[in-house]
Amino acid sequence: MAHVIAVANQKGGVGKTTTAVNLGAALGSFGRVLLVDADPQANATSSLGVDVRSLRGSLYDVLLGVLPLESIVLPTTERGLSLAPATHALAGAQVELVDDPERDTRLRQALHAVRHAYDVILLDCPPSLGTLTVNALAAADAVLVPVQCEYLALEGLGQLMEIVAAVRAGLNPRLALLGVVLTMHDARTNLSAQVAEEVRRHFPQETFASTIPRSIRLSEAPSYGRSILSFDAASRGAAAYASLAEEVIMRGYGP
Repeated sequence: MAHVIAVANQKGGVGKTTTAVNLGAALGSFGRVLLVDADPQANATSSLGVDVRSLRGSLYDVLLGVLPLESIVLPTTERGLSLAPATHALAGAQVELVDDPERDTRLRQALHAVRHAYDVILLDCPPSLGTLTVNALAAADAVLVPVQCEYLALEGLGQLMEIVAAVRAGLNPRLALLGVVLTMHDARTNLSAQVAEEVRRHFPQETFASTIPRSIRLSEAPSYGRSILSFDAASRGAAAYASLAEEVIMRGYGP
């Protein structure tokens, strides 16, 4: 049965999708990985070279019960990595499911049929604490939190931890905090060093040793529909995500 990991932080621009795509590609070197794009912006889908306009089915159809999850899964050019894509229609699911008593567990139900087919399932969450993020947390074994090395990095992290605790109490008692990963780290600035120190002080055991650098190559890779590992395997970004994947495996959540 696959380990299910939600990549979540309600703050935008912290590297959630970058982390989900590249960690998925790095873990794909070791086993079978499914990336589920649970963000209506569909950035993980487009980052892997999929044209959302060409899709005949997406996570929206799965959550509304129109299609089974396995029917929408697509192969990618990344070794070992498959994709359950999203489209912008996914934003409507939050409204359409509002009166459904099982709205918060739709994704967990959908994943039951495919968990045996993968070693790891990554859930790329939207930058909010709405229905889609709650669905991901209800379905996950653990949550990985990207934190940007910028001013007010910890702002809102306490709120996310409260939501995690509420989901654990009401929907998913097995939900664990896999860890916090520092993203957009610039070793040339004092700010990055100060933020990293502060995060490690608040989460000494949970913060990964691997840090993700601020990198032009990381920013360029999605425009080519590639992960950083296939776009520029010799880059600092590729090395950082390979290192993060090894840490995830060491913590018991890898292939």
